[in-house]
Parts: sequence; structure tokens; C-alpha cells
Amino acid sequence: MASVAGGSDSYQTASRDIGMFPRLFPSLAFYLRMLGIIRRAGTQAKRGTYGDREWFSSSLATMRTLEGVGLQLDITGLQHLESLSTPCVIVGNHMSMLETFVLPGLVRPFLPVTFVVKDSLLTYPVFGHVMRSRDPVAVTRTSPREDFATVMKGGTERLDKGISIIVFPQTTRTPAFDRKDFNTIGVKLARRAKVPVVPLALITDAWSNGRLHKDLGRIDVRRKVRMAFGAPLDVEGNGSGTNTAVISFIEDRMKDWRA
Repeated sequence: MASVAGGSDSYQTASRDIGMFPRLFPSLAFYLRMLGIIRRAGTQAKRGTYGDREWFSSSLATMRTLEGVGLQLDITGLQHLESLSTPCVIVGNHMSMLETFVLPGLVRPFLPVTFVVKDSLLTYPVFGHVMRSRDPVAVTRTSPREDFATVMKGGTERLDKGISIIVFPQTTRTPAFDRKDFNTIGVKLARRAKVPVVPLALITDAWSNGRLHKDLGRIDVRRKVRMAFGAPLDVEGNGSGTNTAVISFIEDRMKDWRA
């Protein structure tokens, strides 16, 4: 299972010719192609034949489809994933559905991985089969106490099996980053499981939140997608210092990108 970056520490979309239809209608072109990717993945998952390799392939196909309609990606810090000899908790900000679809293709070449997700994703037609096959930790987002217990138990079980966890500690997807909305659940999970935290900063608002359906927003090719993985952090003490370091990493990267 090869890295998207081909062994490099970073990845940038290469220049390419974009056809007339995706140039004129990038959102429509993307979703038409994306439906085929999800349909194939859902059929495999329903049959029980959708494994890590298929997940990686679907994620990579999504990434190529985004690039195929003109979106540019700039990804750095992949060497930090490659350097790990243990599972980890990847803790990042959350902007759009893009990271849910693209991150498996970036992380899985280095680490077995799954997500902490809202349980409603598991009930989606077709896509729900795909998400359930990945054995995510599903939370309700209605009871913080129950969700915390679910993440601590389910996350630790998966980390003990060598499966890394991607956590978005914000309560909802948002193009802005406010440290007050960034809770400590990812760091607390890493502390309990005795694994490192990998910070993740991203700007993915090129795939905007939709008006009629939040997951189906406009694809704006004028905006570049940026992701940066930070160096692994050991959780010390109660983890507050580690959480502050993750927040600072995200804020600093976003400030640089938006300068």
C-alpha cells in the first residue's frame, strides 16, 4: 500500500489539464464521479469485502477526483506518520467532509486507522455500510458524558489492537478555529492508552458545508486544500500542556496559510 506522496515528506497537486465540463461545473462533475466511488465501496462493504486496501483505494480515488475538477492539495508532515512505531491519536480541527474522505488515503499507508464519528454517519444509505466496515468509534453528540465514556472505552480497545484513531474535538465542522470549542478528548484518550498524539492542522473549506444537506456543499477550486501533520507528542501529566501544544500548532499553521 504505497504512500500518496511516494515516500516523500509532503505532497502537492501537480499541474494538469482540466476538461471543459469540470472547469465549468466543478461541483457537479465531482459529485457525479463521487457517487460511483461510494456506490462501489458500499457494495463491497455490504458483501463484507471492503477492507483497508479498498478503503485506501476509495480515499485515493476521491482525492484524484477532487484534483480532477481543479482542486489543489498541499500536504506536509507525512514523515511524522512514517516515524511512528506505535499507534497514535491524530487530533485535528474539522472543516468539511473532505478530511473524512481524504485522510484514510494519507494515513493508512503508514498506520491502520479509524475515526471517532457521529453515529448518524452509520445510518447513511450506502455510505453507512462503508463507515460501519471501518469499525469507528460512534458518538451521539447529544450526551457529552456518554460520548466521553464511549470514546475512552472504544478508542482504547482499538488502540490496544494497533489501530490509530482520528479525533476532531470540535463540536461541529466550522471554517473558523476557536480554541474555546476544542475540547481535550483526544489527548485524554491518548493519555489513557499511553500512545502519542499527532497534531493535524487543516484548511478544507474548498468543500463547503451545504445549505440543503451539510455534507453536500459547493466545491470551490479557487481555495487550496492544506493539511499539516505535526511531530508526535507524548502526553505528560494531565495532558493540558499537550492539548495547548496541539491548539498552538493548528493556530500557527492556519495563521501562516491565511497570511
